[in-house]
Amino acid sequence: MRVAVIGAGTWGTTIAALLTGNAGEVVLWGRRPELAEAINRRHENPDYLPGHLLPDELRATSQLSEALEGAEAVVLAVPSHGLRGVLTEARPFVPADALLVSLAKGLEEGSLLRMTEVVQDVLGPSRNAPVGVLTGPNLAAEVAAGMPTASVVAMAEPESAARIQRLFMTGTFRVYTNPDVTGCEIAGVLKNVVAIAAGVAQGLGFGDNARAALITRGMAELTRLGVALGGNPLTFLGLAGIGDLVVTCTSALSRNRQVGEALATGRTLPDILAEMRMVAEGVKSTASVLALAERAGVEMPIAEEVQAVMSGTRTPVEGVAALMLREAKAELHGIRLTP
Repeated sequence: MRVAVIGAGTWGTTIAALLTGNAGEVVLWGRRPELAEAINRRHENPDYLPGHLLPDELRATSQLSEALEGAEAVVLAVPSHGLRGVLTEARPFVPADALLVSLAKGLEEGSLLRMTEVVQDVLGPSRNAPVGVLTGPNLAAEVAAGMPTASVVAMAEPESAARIQRLFMTGTFRVYTNPDVTGCEIAGVLKNVVAIAAGVAQGLGFGDNARAALITRGMAELTRLGVALGGNPLTFLGLAGIGDLVVTCTSALSRNRQVGEALATGRTLPDILAEMRMVAEGVKSTASVLALAERAGVEMPIAEEVQAVMSGTRTPVEGVAALMLREAKAELHGIRLTP
């Protein structure tokens, strides 16, 4: 299978390297010609994955037409805010029968579309192949280092999901399938928002009790919204849900948690983002998540306080107090097991 990976950031480069063991040919696209040249010459991505030797077989290009020519699978590793623009450029070159897999964990600002919905919107109804998402507890640095983990590919069509599963599966990267595209995508978006809250708790010096409570209540918010939008409640108990939530809230490698920790010190969001080379998807997603929750009639207090702290309308301490002093409720309040 010939595979095009669109996006030469940390995760796109990691996945491209992983796929070279199973695919016949993998071509990695990055917008900057100098980065593509460096990858081809040095077998390393010096900007986003320095120190990790890439397979000799992996080839990079800055031309979308070259990357996509004859591709049987297209992996989209572009951050959510840039996906529509890149796809619009790529549209003339995307083969109509290529399987498409999104790696981004965000919502499109304004439209509130999930990434697979953006793909379908841009590429149109003439496509013959389904669009899916790969998600789970997958920190790029650990995957690149060959540490074992598991992930899930969500596609509505079982045979296509199985093809993608075989393509990604390695001795250290175990892949499961799930037909619940909506649930898997929503879980991937919301865990980033909760991770910012977890970072705030860490930065304020709170202990394990607070972290465990926050993850659990964050899981409740994630499930409430996901089920309301049509997701399967069991999805949120799997790799896309609790698995990804735990690693993003607890790992020092999590960019979203790092944002929360910095906010807890009193720094402003613009100053924090100015020092970050890579995208923390939760920053852009929080407002969209709240808009989606309002549309669905779902209560999301943790997300509300994250947005308030990021916007500067509450201090981190005030945000914590607002959560702790909310009206007393039953634990399963608002959680439904059917959409």
